[in-house]
Amino acid sequence: MTARAALLLSLALAGLLPAAMPALGQTGAAPAVVPLPPPVPARSGLDTDALKSDLRGTEEAQKRLRAELEAAKGDRGRLNQMLVETATRTRSVEQQLIDVEGRIGMLDGSATDLNASLAKRRGVLAQVLAALMRMGREPPPALLMRPDDALDAVRSAILLGALLPELRVEAETLAADLSELSRVRGELTAARDSLTRLKAELDDDRKRLSLLVTERQRRQAEEQPVPQAERSQAETVAKATGDVHDLVTRLETEVGPSARAADAAKAVTRPVEPGKPDLTALRNPARITPAIAFSQAKGLLPLPVAGVTVKTFGAADSVGGAEKGMTIATRAGAPVTAPADGWVVYAGPFRSYGQLLIINAGGGYHILMAGMERITVDLGQFVLAGEPVGVMGGLSRTAGPAARSAVVPASSQVAGQAAGQAAGQAPSVVPAGGLRFGNEAGAALGQPQLYVEFRKDGISIDPTPWWAATDSQKVRG
Repeated sequence: MTARAALLLSLALAGLLPAAMPALGQTGAAPAVVPLPPPVPARSGLDTDALKSDLRGTEEAQKRLRAELEAAKGDRGRLNQMLVETATRTRSVEQQLIDVEGRIGMLDGSATDLNASLAKRRGVLAQVLAALMRMGREPPPALLMRPDDALDAVRSAILLGALLPELRVEAETLAADLSELSRVRGELTAARDSLTRLKAELDDDRKRLSLLVTERQRRQAEEQPVPQAERSQAETVAKATGDVHDLVTRLETEVGPSARAADAAKAVTRPVEPGKPDLTALRNPARITPAIAFSQAKGLLPLPVAGVTVKTFGAADSVGGAEKGMTIATRAGAPVTAPADGWVVYAGPFRSYGQLLIINAGGGYHILMAGMERITVDLGQFVLAGEPVGVMGGLSRTAGPAARSAVVPASSQVAGQAAGQAAGQAPSVVPAGGLRFGNEAGAALGQPQLYVEFRKDGISIDPTPWWAATDSQKVRG
């Protein structure tokens, strides 16, 4: 009876003893329902005090930022430092959000599996509980109480000897599942709280970054204005050019700002010395030339955006060839930063690439980035590693040489994907909020995508050796 009492106690503590249970062996009994925590009552009305507090906090943050910008007036280095630091912090929060969202997806899956397992076995569990309760109400007769009941006692002992181990296993399994479900729900609550906090931090950082970028471009327009005629000339060249190699060649010879940027890149000649490069120049955010030669920056460059790599250099593409760059799935609206110091030789639309940004990093190296909704730098502008250069959009856009940029409504998403796969095409654009991070396929189909390509003397090269493994190794302004 001790084992039975222990089982009854553990099940009672788990909250599984119902008010009424069917008798053991009764057929057609209603299955026991696994109890769920009570729903959180919906909040009615607006928390005006919280809204006012948030508004005051936003206004104070903007005042502090304006004061910092005023103090940095005329100090290019200070503004660059603020840009790089804010972009770095924003990218870090973005990556934490991606990790938390992936964790929530996994926990949701675990909770669903546990609930399904409990629901599938609730009929068996109901019978187990009914048997235990019946045993509690009608215990078997003792062997030595009445000799005339000896046969019944022996039969009961045999029955219990066979039944109790199975009951114990079922009860222990049930208790373990309920304990795991409780743990998963606790972790889900903590993850969602963390998600809320990170989203608030990200919102503040994005607002700050937007103001800083606006101020930087205002100063850029004052100090190095690009005439409208030269912008139009760059657009005309882009429309008349068939591939990226020809585009770069023509831009750097025919378009004023791009040609000046190319000349500045060629004028910077640094001997490539064996061993680790001298990183002292990286401490100067006011620099106007690359701190180190691009060829020596292997293992030092930060990824341009927080996200999940869904395509790598050399992997098979959707048209029977090989990928010339890498593709990173990002969160909607994620800021994009320059991987390395360099000059902007093109910023605008180009064929299937969509919005294309080309940075001349010197030494014959060019960095191509496509898939952004908006580019926030101008022709001829010098940018630092880690400095914001663009913003991702809210739609998944497969950017690159073989990209298809057709937009399909949410209602036709499945049909469009099926048709595209049947025709061997890349996935069409789908709403960004439709899928969570947590697996490569989900990220590829549901999130914005940034395409990154490195070129040396016009030939695509593998960018993998250039990326830093950890934050402490990254080159920053």
